[in-house]
Amino acid sequence: MMPLIQNLLAEAGCADHPQVAEAVEQACYDQTSFIEAVLECEGVRERDFLMAVAHTLSLPWWEGSADKPVEQSLRRHLPAEIALRHRILPVRFEEADPESNDLNAGPFLHLATFDPLNLVTHQRVASSVPHTIIWHVGQRTRIAEGLQKLYGLGADTFEKILRGRADWGSEELGDEVTVLDAPEDEEASVVRFVNQILRRGLEQRATDIHVEPQQDRLRIRYRIDGRLEELAVPENIKSLQSSVIARLKIMARLDIAEKRLPQDGRINLELDGLPIDVRVATIPSVEGESISLRLLAQQAVTIDRLGMTDNVRPIVDELLKLPNGIILITGPTGSGKSTTLYAYLTELNQAHRRIVTIEDPVEYKMPGIVQIAVKPEIGLTFATGLRSILRGDPNVVMIGEMRDLETTEIAIRAALTGHLVLSTLHTNDAIGGITRLVDMGVEPFLVSSAVRAFFAQRLVRKLCPLCKLPAEVEDDYLQSINFPQGLPGRIMRANGCEACRGSGYQGRLSIYEVVLVTHALQHLVNTRAHPAELHKQAMQDGFIPMRGYGFQKVLSGDTTIEEVLSVTAMDRKADDVVPARAVTVPLKHAA
Repeated sequence: MMPLIQNLLAEAGCADHPQVAEAVEQACYDQTSFIEAVLECEGVRERDFLMAVAHTLSLPWWEGSADKPVEQSLRRHLPAEIALRHRILPVRFEEADPESNDLNAGPFLHLATFDPLNLVTHQRVASSVPHTIIWHVGQRTRIAEGLQKLYGLGADTFEKILRGRADWGSEELGDEVTVLDAPEDEEASVVRFVNQILRRGLEQRATDIHVEPQQDRLRIRYRIDGRLEELAVPENIKSLQSSVIARLKIMARLDIAEKRLPQDGRINLELDGLPIDVRVATIPSVEGESISLRLLAQQAVTIDRLGMTDNVRPIVDELLKLPNGIILITGPTGSGKSTTLYAYLTELNQAHRRIVTIEDPVEYKMPGIVQIAVKPEIGLTFATGLRSILRGDPNVVMIGEMRDLETTEIAIRAALTGHLVLSTLHTNDAIGGITRLVDMGVEPFLVSSAVRAFFAQRLVRKLCPLCKLPAEVEDDYLQSINFPQGLPGRIMRANGCEACRGSGYQGRLSIYEVVLVTHALQHLVNTRAHPAELHKQAMQDGFIPMRGYGFQKVLSGDTTIEEVLSVTAMDRKADDVVPARAVTVPLKHAA
């Protein structure tokens, strides 16, 4: 082993590491980077090892920061292709001293790398950059974050396209690319650039991707854990706007010549062997077509994954054992209603049951279940499809949404004639489901006799398990929001780490409220009682408002008070509920 390598390993405390010696020898034999080989060894602390490398080579250490803004002017000093291929980041540029005659007086370009011994990188930079280079050593993750912010996603591909190296013919754009992690051609193309956008969104657990033409740029945003985050893209991406949009429309089998009307389509993708269904919707705008992509991983959704509390899960189990009746899930768009329905169907999907669904569109394809997608253009609506379903001897029927009186009345008749019906309804709370059906024109006695339960749900962000910390909240504030006192558990707060991209949250979970249609509630529904009376009776029957359910999740350390308050309403009168927004929770101190 070379003396320099031995000194580096000794300085970093890795000389006696059982895997390091073998990894270094293999890297020397393969003529690959031994620093990268050491970093891949289990148990090696990247920061400590790289700081030791910097100290041994007498190079400055570059700390970097996820919150520090990037100086965009640095991108012109180092081509994106070189920076991204060799993973080196421009961190500072110093102009030459105009009064000095010294040839070594600058200008200086400071570059950060995690592998300062890579001679190929040094040679490539020396041949491409006309400035004096000052090398720094930094962590791989910090450098990767900086490259993303400085150059934007796919900047190396973008530069090649602008240089005309890619084939711009329609034949390439028409190729069907579905496997996002397949080996890519070295030559850049619009196909590759679009794949990078999709792959990045899937890696960051995005549920939606929005491609939005603006007056002077093309904005791309990901919806991650319910929040929109803008993606850093190359500076001149506006020049590729029409090609990117055309590529997405071709993948979705849409008419690329039609730019005046909205269109809907689907894309079938695959990443790491996992099939992913993408719903595509185009909207014509004054600056060009805006495209929204809904990413749906085709994974089995079970009730266990919903994370229901001990007081709700038994209710669900009993409801799913019923031979007939309607179970309605209410909530606004994007509250996870369809996911919950699919979880219920997974539980019911057994050989002795015939399950038929009618949806718009079919979001998850489930084996063993007959699924129908509505097509209004040929007359296949929810109502007409539902009539046909009932003639096909189903045990369980799932209706994507009760949108009109005709569909609702057919569903009620199905429930009264021995079928278990699952569906969704757009209301703000569970009690609102009752008044909504009556307002649609359904007779109250049909509502009370057919519907077994009304669920309402919302999605809240889940605390990152790696960085969440205990928090102490002022007692007066807890009392003002009716937070339960004396129950076991601990209030936690978001902190932020690399795993959650500094947000303090990772993933989302559902919070619920359930109104069971009891005999007492049936009587009030039949007499067209005021929603406040319905709410009062539901409370007497054991109803737990959604905010109370959310507070249980707070005490279990799954989410924060801020998240629960942002999507729920105070437990006041049923006709006087106001959602809380821009919540600030006063802390005593943070441990």
